[in-house]
Amino acid sequence: MAKTVEKYKVFDLELSGTSQGNPFQDVQLTADFSNGIQKLTVKGFYKDQGKYGIRFMPQAEGNWTYETHSSDPQLDGQTGEFLCTPAAAGNHGRVCLKKDVLPKKEVNFYVTEDEFHFAYEDGTRFQPFGTTCYAWVNQSEQVQEQTLETLKNAPFNKIRMCIFPKFYTYNTTDPERYAFQGNAKDGFDFSRFDNVFFENLEKRIQQLDELGIEADIILLHPYDRWGFSKMTKEQDIFYLSYAARRLSHFKNIWWSMANEYDLMPQKTVEDWDTYARVVMENDPYGHLRSIHNCVPLFDHNRSWITHVSVQRVDVYKTAEMVTDWRNQYRKPVIVDEVGYEGNIDFGWGCLTAQELTRRFWEGCMRGGYLSHGETYVDQGDQIWWAHGGTLHGESTARIAFLKEQMAQLPDDIQPLTLTPENHEENWDSVCLHDGESYFLYYYGFFRPLYRNYTLPAGKKYKIELIDTWNMTTEELPEVYEGKIRIKMGARQYMAVRMKEVK
Repeated sequence: MAKTVEKYKVFDLELSGTSQGNPFQDVQLTADFSNGIQKLTVKGFYKDQGKYGIRFMPQAEGNWTYETHSSDPQLDGQTGEFLCTPAAAGNHGRVCLKKDVLPKKEVNFYVTEDEFHFAYEDGTRFQPFGTTCYAWVNQSEQVQEQTLETLKNAPFNKIRMCIFPKFYTYNTTDPERYAFQGNAKDGFDFSRFDNVFFENLEKRIQQLDELGIEADIILLHPYDRWGFSKMTKEQDIFYLSYAARRLSHFKNIWWSMANEYDLMPQKTVEDWDTYARVVMENDPYGHLRSIHNCVPLFDHNRSWITHVSVQRVDVYKTAEMVTDWRNQYRKPVIVDEVGYEGNIDFGWGCLTAQELTRRFWEGCMRGGYLSHGETYVDQGDQIWWAHGGTLHGESTARIAFLKEQMAQLPDDIQPLTLTPENHEENWDSVCLHDGESYFLYYYGFFRPLYRNYTLPAGKKYKIELIDTWNMTTEELPEVYEGKIRIKMGARQYMAVRMKEVK
């Protein structure tokens, strides 16, 4: 009986071959997978002790066959088959650009908005609410397990994480294992990978997938004392090829080419273009791709970049820039570092929970997405932003509340564009709407006693007051039409939701 594999899950083939020389470099291995309609070539990889891997993510149900091709006769000509069964509930496939998986709307009002958003492969809407734990897979087994336990009860569905460890303030400990064979004392062999490290990384990515969390893998970063950020271009390409071949079969993978690319000035823009092509050539599934800045933004108009990943560009203002970045790049915008709740001795990492929550609302209301971070230095040995472990802040629950509110939005929602007609009432707020049947306004740190609105002529609305900090929703008893005044109570962080009464 043929083996069965669920759609979007992993067909895992392990083969035995030569261990002579350096199989990481010397042996070429691919496999052709076909269901009679589609054919996909997947590149294999060497593990250790003569063991090789080929992994395949089927994206169509039915019978699949495969045949291997290799420079090693022991690996060449291996054949087999398996049955791809339907995806189970909750298994939606990869996250893609919404415009690539859903049919284009013909109504001009909505036709451009899809380019700013995401959807799963099966068409289900995906709204990223991320967090950052750079080096959590480089921590002890206990901390890694604690991190996963924390994530089980958190609202985050995307996590930014590195392959290489991080050397920076509050991050000075050598991990037990590294991506390459070797150690910090004697150095590393950049031509040989550590199979035990990669097996643990794969285990953690799989566990994230089981929690419904996308793994935004940071491939390169500058916070380094081991030499990983200063590898040669050839070594970078060798590493990136291996990482993509070994990890791309996971449906919950995203590729971030770099965290703060501009802090690695030895790598040119042309290098990053080359590195992106290398990842794409070794990832047959076309996972999402980005690159992240410290100060100057990368040119996100480049074709290999699927979405904009940025960090704060001002001491105070960042989420407010989502509107400009959407207009400039015409791609989804994720502010992956909008600032961190905590008390670290840097301005980027000592925000109040109220301010981080406000920035999340501000960015979402402008049609973007954001990633959370937490940097408390007096709550134990682990700091979430780098190590994972346990969350201590108050913003997480408020982000969960925001996530619930965003999930209720109509599919055709978009930011309100200011016009001469609506400018006076709306210049000092942000608003999402779907034409004239749904409006959601947000007022941030302003605290109006009341607001005046001019509702669309001939329509009636029910109105709710949303206290985004205290996480309450109050439905007002009246039905409203025409010119109205809504009492706000001079409270900060308030939102107003209006739904047309049909």
